[in-house]
This record gives sequence, C-alpha cells and structure tokens, in this order.
Amino acid sequence: MSPARAERVADLRARMAGMNLDALLVQNAENRRYLSGYTGLDAQLDESAGAAIVTAERLILATDSRFTTQALEECPGWEVFTHKEGLAKALPGIFKDLTVKRAGFEEARLTFAEHARYTAELSAAGGRVELTPVRELVEARRVRKDPSEIEAVRRALSLAEDAFRDFVAALKLPATERELSWRLERAMRERGADALSFPVICAAGANSAKPHAIPSDRPVKEGDILLLDFGAMLDGYCSDITRTLFLGKADPVLKKIFGIVREAQALATEAIRPGADAKDVDAAARDHIAKNGYGESFGHSLGHGVGLAVHEAPRLGPLKSTILEPGMVVTVEPGIYLPGLGGVRLENMALVTATGVEILNSLPVEIPFP
Repeated sequence: MSPARAERVADLRARMAGMNLDALLVQNAENRRYLSGYTGLDAQLDESAGAAIVTAERLILATDSRFTTQALEECPGWEVFTHKEGLAKALPGIFKDLTVKRAGFEEARLTFAEHARYTAELSAAGGRVELTPVRELVEARRVRKDPSEIEAVRRALSLAEDAFRDFVAALKLPATERELSWRLERAMRERGADALSFPVICAAGANSAKPHAIPSDRPVKEGDILLLDFGAMLDGYCSDITRTLFLGKADPVLKKIFGIVREAQALATEAIRPGADAKDVDAAARDHIAKNGYGESFGHSLGHGVGLAVHEAPRLGPLKSTILEPGMVVTVEPGIYLPGLGGVRLENMALVTATGVEILNSLPVEIPFP
C-alpha cells in the first residue's frame, strides 16, 4: 500500500474509533478508490463493483469474480474476498470473522433496498451487528487534496484545456449543438482522457440560458452566443471548465452580462484564502451580480469541490458555512441567465494555498472566435 493510502486509512481508523465503530462498509466508488486504489466501476446505483471493509486491524475488498483479478492487482495490503451470491449474503460471515458488533455504512450510498437485504441476512444468520449510518466519514479527508492529488487534477485540467484549444482552432459553422459537443468530447479522448467528467454541455443562443442544457439538433451559427461546460477525467481525477464564446458580433445585452460575470468571478477569486467562509466567497460574486441588476438571474451556487468526483465538498454557496483550508480545490463559476435571450457562465478551478489562492487554469476567460 502506498504511504498516502496508508495515511488515509490511519486517519479513517481514528475517526471510526471516535464513533465506536468496529467496521466501516465503504461502497461509494470514489471513497473506495481513495482508500484502496481499486478502480472498479459501479455500472449503476443498484450494481456494485465491490465494497471496502475497514476495521482497526484488517482491510478487506469484497467483490465478485468479475473483478477479483483486478482487485488483487490494484489493492496491495488488502485482503480480497470473492463472494458468489452477492454482498448481502456474504456480510454475516465477513462480520463474524472480523468480530464486528457495530458497523457503519455510508448513508448517502446505501439504498433502502440494499439496507433491507443486509439487515435480513444478518438477522437470519443470528448475528447482532448494529448497522449505523455515517455521513462523509471518508469525504472529511478527501476535501483537502494532497500534493499527488493536486498534480492529478492539474493534469486532467491541462488535458481538457488543450483539447478545447484543438476544438476552437477547428471550429467551423454551421454545425449543431450535438455535433459540437461530440467534437469537444472526441478532442478530449484523442488527447488521452480516460473518460469525461460529465457529458459536455453545449448550448447556443437562447439555449445558453439553461444552466445544464442538453445538446440538441439546434443549428449553431455566426452571431450566436455559445456556452460550453466540459471536463476530462484522467487517472481517476476530474476537471471542470466553462467558457462562453461570441460567434461573431455580440448582442449588446449579452456582452454586458459577460463583463459583469467576469468581474464577479474575479471578485470571488480574490476572496478565496485559508480561513475564509465559503458563504462569503459566494457573496462576493452574488452581490456584484445583484448590484448590477441581475440578482434573480444567478440561481445556482458559485462553485464546488473537484477531485475523484466532479462534484464534491466543499460547496461555495449561500446556504452553508465552510471554512476554506489549504489543499481544497474548488470551481468558481458565476453565471447570468436570461430566458429567451441567452446566458453567460465562466468557470475556473482554484486551489486554496497556504497564503491565498492559485488559479489552476491557463485557458483565457475570453476566447476569440477564429
């Protein structure tokens, strides 16, 4: 096991001891990978590639025969247990072997149906294991990236930005939103992305007023505003960027709100530092947009953490106080959306440092149309 993962496990065990947990059942894919290095993917919510089970003395990766070889290769220091009839049927025996009386499970990951199966099998086996919901036990450490994670995020971001430069250099119109989204996805894949952080958002004209628009067959033509939100995944880590382009002469209202959003982003970035409250960083952008008359047109949070998941803690928003700490990686993405006309969102990735903030992007905020 790598020193970084050994340290993560030790930290988790200390947290578990503070909660009087004999074991923690880790089924969140990102948490599982963070602790063990296991890259197995869950096909969907009700299909699992495995579970990491952590106790004070032992580390077990429970999976099925599809993933046994992969788990053995990827998880040095972990015992690999191959179950034949599903994890629910295997749990009583595993917990008995581990002498578990109180086991935590990730409340955000375990479904109601799975919980019912686990409790039924444990009861049928005559065990008296108490299943206890826990919240963000692993995520509490994931929120601060170590140097290797920061470097991984940098690589994922650099790849996505290089792909975007390729995309812009080859941008020819007319084309549909769907065609352009595929061109950008292909550019990221050709640059070596393992996957996309999320499906590309490509929205032109009035569609850009939909923050999470789905690319359509709408033709994109000169004179349109074009919003592109995209990110690449590399070695498990994500990137997340948004750029808004004017494809020719800009509508004066949209040009105006572009300037307001750019200023809001700069103000929020200046507010990021260790000890700052995430609510205050959000307010720096939100207040500027409101002061310019568009407060009702910025409805989402300012940003979010990025790492093994594209959306993770901390959140920069108006609802929850979070004190920023060195090692946190967040997006800064204010926007203004005017239904029927269009929208502008600009998104950078920022690293909280010991003394302030570092913008990780090299891609300019303003992108000229070729």
